[in-house]
Amino acid sequence: MKRIVLVVLVLMVTLLMSAQSHNYLLHTQYNVERLKKQIKNDSAVNMAWKVQLDRANELVKRSNLAAQDCQELGLAYRITGDKKYAQALKNILMDYSSRDTWEGADLLNRNPPWKGGLPTSHTGFYISIGYDCAYDYLTAIERKLIAKGIVRVCINPLKDNWLDSGDSFHTFDTMGHNWWSACVYMAGFASLAIQNEIPEAKQWAVDIAKTITEWVGYTGSVLQNKPRNFDRSGGFYESVNYASYGISQYLLFRLAFNNCLPEIEQPKVDQLNKIADFFIHTTYYTNDEGPMSVNFGDSSIRKNGNAVVLLLWNLGFQKDDYAWYLQRVNSGKDKEGLQLNTPNGLILHPDMPILPADYKPTLSKSQLFADIGWATMRSSWENDATFVAVKSGLTWNHTHADAGSFIVFHNGKYLIIDAGNSSYGNPLYTQYYCQSEAHNVVLFNDKGQDRNDPYFGVVNRGALYNMIDGGDFKYLLADATGPYSRFLKRNYRSFIWAGDVLLVIDDLLAYEPGQFQWLLHYNGVSKRRGLDLSIKDGDAEVLVRPLFPETFPNGGLPHDFPEKMRLDEKSGYEDHHPENKKSYWAISHFEQTSRTKFISAITFKTDENKDNLPVIERFEGDDFIGVRITQNGKTIEVYLNLLADGRIKHRNSVIEMNGWQTDAYLSAITYNEGENGSDISNINDLFIGHGSYLRRDGKVLMHALSKYSAYIKNFNDKQNMIFQGQPDVTLSIYSAAKSSSVNLNRKTVKGVYDPNTKLLKVRIISDELND
Repeated sequence: MKRIVLVVLVLMVTLLMSAQSHNYLLHTQYNVERLKKQIKNDSAVNMAWKVQLDRANELVKRSNLAAQDCQELGLAYRITGDKKYAQALKNILMDYSSRDTWEGADLLNRNPPWKGGLPTSHTGFYISIGYDCAYDYLTAIERKLIAKGIVRVCINPLKDNWLDSGDSFHTFDTMGHNWWSACVYMAGFASLAIQNEIPEAKQWAVDIAKTITEWVGYTGSVLQNKPRNFDRSGGFYESVNYASYGISQYLLFRLAFNNCLPEIEQPKVDQLNKIADFFIHTTYYTNDEGPMSVNFGDSSIRKNGNAVVLLLWNLGFQKDDYAWYLQRVNSGKDKEGLQLNTPNGLILHPDMPILPADYKPTLSKSQLFADIGWATMRSSWENDATFVAVKSGLTWNHTHADAGSFIVFHNGKYLIIDAGNSSYGNPLYTQYYCQSEAHNVVLFNDKGQDRNDPYFGVVNRGALYNMIDGGDFKYLLADATGPYSRFLKRNYRSFIWAGDVLLVIDDLLAYEPGQFQWLLHYNGVSKRRGLDLSIKDGDAEVLVRPLFPETFPNGGLPHDFPEKMRLDEKSGYEDHHPENKKSYWAISHFEQTSRTKFISAITFKTDENKDNLPVIERFEGDDFIGVRITQNGKTIEVYLNLLADGRIKHRNSVIEMNGWQTDAYLSAITYNEGENGSDISNINDLFIGHGSYLRRDGKVLMHALSKYSAYIKNFNDKQNMIFQGQPDVTLSIYSAAKSSSVNLNRKTVKGVYDPNTKLLKVRIISDELND
């Protein structure tokens, strides 16, 4: 009898110690106390808490509760201690842990069966939250019973399908690249929840934690046209939506691991220092419309990186830029986004620093994500600024057939748009939303990329190059030739953003004559007025003006001007609402041809310029075409060298254009309005795109033995240069005054000055100077 009593006492003490040593996943005592203080002191948090509490009070009255209800109930129990919420949690846990599977029939009927997919992953997260929060309410027997059920219907199926060597058949890229993260790291999350009851679960979590460097470092597959997971600048190829989801699933696990196993160091992941910047760069900030984001691929205009940045903050990755971002995107009730009006967003809501009212991010206003083929450019970090995003990269799965596409936000509105997407079960997702016609790209004979590209991927991907941001002047080159190579030899799109005008320059060459056209998807109301196509939504308006090969007719009927550009209205479908038709434009060449150059000017109308719009003029000469833009006392002349488009073999593209001698593909000279722009002493700013030299009146302005792209601001006074070329190059730069150095890519580079030629010669020998 004494022995039985002793055994019982030992068991009770062991169970008591086990309960006392329970480390919470997310609802730690620190987070609970922090939230209680915020409820008292922060009206926004208080209101959000009341919504969650009301929701929890409604749930306890129901008999048919779902796994996802564990989130509200778990928060309510941890904050109030009221056992009615714990009892409701217990009912859910007993129900779900006794089921045969958490997976849907669609995946189970595959060969081999997918026993653990996203339904299991999601359910595992919810049930783990419920189990964790109700831990002290459950008896030891109940905890053990539920834990065994979680292993059987959640952890084992996920590990079997996605991780373990004896059974797994998935890799990092089976279902896009976010499924692996979600399925494996939620198995780890659940393992952490039950580690007291299932001794081997701790090792499962430790082993899962070690996989992160492989997932982040995945470099893709040549044979199956699969891309790498992460851009080296922090981007994630699958879209803003899936970047937020896939990365947050890992970060939830990492944060829970820190809380449950603080004594075990997790792998160092350098990428965690970069990914927040991706979301800051791809978000558009407004005064009235709320934050919007780049919706390339399978995303949504309202998706953002709040969940990722919030979790990073809780993990100790804390910067003022992150606080600035969270203050702008954290409102809302997106549970997956962990926003303030959600249960998990509340428990993780941080105390952030109070930033100055005029604080702006320290990041550049432009960013190139070269590995995934994304770029963003903005006029400023102010709300309602002008924002342009370009994509020319990957096509597969969640990324669409959109090489060379671009979108424009302006004055708080999304004006030139990506058509978006629909549910995957809708036939239009494959037939329309994924295809080229749903994007702002060039078509040839009404055809874009191969219609199977979103399924099979693209061998020859698109790419972006030469991001140059000189403030009032920006440049970017998009190469969409690869995805169009079955009928185009050249499909290059250059963007020059000067002041309030964006020039879109298409360089096109087909194997045989055909019809070129470029597409323009828009929001709001769009009408042609003379030379311009207006796109207007509320107070926001842009004007699109084709310039080459011709303009729109300036009055009269299109039928009367067969030599002018054609404008045709097409019918597509609304973003996320395929039941609604939505018009878009096709701007077509006036005749069939195998080679052409489209140059179009997009003017951003503002309160400041609406009565004094930029003056845009087209000009041309022997083997060149150009655009002159005058605004705010400044004139910029942009030259496109037609000999530099690949038509000359074994000879350099030497040309003289209005007295400018160069081999550059693009050149741009800025000078004061009314001054003689051909006088080099009047040059304010100078740009060379893919050229080796520029000369005028016997004077060398720039020269190197290899071609490069460069922008010099203040050409005749304290030159500030952005240079992109090969890392080993000798560059000569004109300087009227004696100079011993130049500011090049934010660094001072010393050189040798020749007073006779007025050239400063510098040697660039490090690729670190390539900005």
